[in-house]
Amino acid sequence: MPITSHREESTLLSAFEGYLRHERGLSDNTVRAYVGDLLHLTESLGASVSEADSTLARIELPDLRAWLASMAASGLSRTTLARRGASARAFFAWAHDTERLASNPALRLASARPASTIPEVISIDDVFTLLETARKRSDDGDAIHLRDWACVELLYATGMRVGELVGVDVKDIDLNERLVRVMGKGGKERTVPFGEPAEKAVSQWLDEGRPVLVSEHSGDALLIGRRGSRADQRQVRESVHRLCRLARVPDIAPHALRHTAATHLLDRGSDLRSVQEVLGHASLTTTQRYTHVSADRLRSAYQLAHPRA
Repeated sequence: MPITSHREESTLLSAFEGYLRHERGLSDNTVRAYVGDLLHLTESLGASVSEADSTLARIELPDLRAWLASMAASGLSRTTLARRGASARAFFAWAHDTERLASNPALRLASARPASTIPEVISIDDVFTLLETARKRSDDGDAIHLRDWACVELLYATGMRVGELVGVDVKDIDLNERLVRVMGKGGKERTVPFGEPAEKAVSQWLDEGRPVLVSEHSGDALLIGRRGSRADQRQVRESVHRLCRLARVPDIAPHALRHTAATHLLDRGSDLRSVQEVLGHASLTTTQRYTHVSADRLRSAYQLAHPRA
């Protein structure tokens, strides 16, 4: 389903959307963000969607700089500014390389540096409390509670993104080898190990929970909802928030379990390259964010314990 409205009115954006989706293999959310950024660019110049092609063809470097400057002045976050600049650079590079536009006005467009943020993590004690709460709750005979236990165990054990987790099929899980095949960003596949607690949770879900809920709509989905359809990201998020409240631990989103898993791996001595492989990061720079968290903890421990700190 195309993301752009009135797709036929913008041949350029339609073709760019297809390039992002089919050649670069980007997710729906990323494609939607990139195309939305370009629509915002054309609208900022007073053009409608029907005028997008002619407007994009006339844009010059000062127009792009003015666009970003106006958003910066309005208080837009550095992260959003960085993404919008990246959207413009990607579009104009593609349009020029494919000879749809005669020049690339974004060639010398400076890149805004995203704000540096420390990932949200929770302590090992809090994670164990959360997982134990999920395990005990799963004993009440509710199949969904078994699913929720399997969800949080897999999220923490593998560091998967929630979107990757809900995309896992039964055939992607190897319980004997304790491995799961994950389809990551850009259609990149990776295999991630998990431990005994996650194996136990998934096994019990497959043996006792999933058969109760399975329907003609389930397909091969590992995680399903009460009506038998594949579970979606919203359902997993709601389950994690609910479990956090029950466990009385900091309220976190599923993605924070990914951050937490990465940080705990590094805290326990795992090397950066291995963590990069587990998380499916294309760049080691992305994984290096977690070293700052570990360094902060080390500094705090040092200041508390060292006589001459």
